Amino acid sequence: MSLNRSEKEAVINEVTSLAAKAQTLVIAEYRGITVADMTKLRVDARSKGVTLNVLKNTLARRAVAGSGFDVLADQMTGPLIYGFSEDAVAAAKVVADFAKTNDKLVIRGGAFAGKALDVNGVKQLANIPSKEVLLAQLLGLMQSPISRTARVLAALAEQRGAGAAEAAPAEAEAVAA
Repeated sequence: MSLNRSEKEAVINEVTSLAAKAQTLVIAEYRGITVADMTKLRVDARSKGVTLNVLKNTLARRAVAGSGFDVLADQMTGPLIYGFSEDAVAAAKVVADFAKTNDKLVIRGGAFAGKALDVNGVKQLANIPSKEVLLAQLLGLMQSPISRTARVLAALAEQRGAGAAEAAPAEAEAVAA
C-alpha cells in the first residue's frame, strides 16, 4: 500500500523527531521472521525504551539526513527494521539479544555519536552494562577505600583493646608482688 504525500511527510517528521532524541540507531534485516517473533521483539523493545520501526528506506534516509545517523544512509537497503533508543546501549542490546536466539534477524549496522558501527561494533555496544549497573559499580568503587579504611581502623582498635586487656593483668600482678 503506497502512502500519499502528506502521509509520507508525517512519517518523515515522526522519524526525524525520534532521531533527534535518540543516541543510538541499529538497523537489522528481518527477512523470514514470523509475526509472533516480531511481536515478541517489539514488546521487549518497548519495555526497554527502544522504538522499533519498519520503514521505507527512502523515507528513513530523508528522515535521518542531517542528523548523526546520516552515516548509515548507504546501508539502508532491503527489508530493515530501525531501532532508535535514547539510552546509548538499549537498542543494540535488544537487537543483539534477539539475534542470538533468532538467526533470521541479521544485524546490518548501527550508529552512535555520529559514527557508523559495523556488526561487531553493535555487538560490543550491546555488551556494555546498563547505566544502572555502571552507576552501581562506580558507587562500589567509591565506597571500597572507605570501607577498607574502616576495617583497618576497627582491627587496630581491636588489637589495642586486646593489648590493653593483656597489659592490665600483668600490671595487677606487678602491683601485688
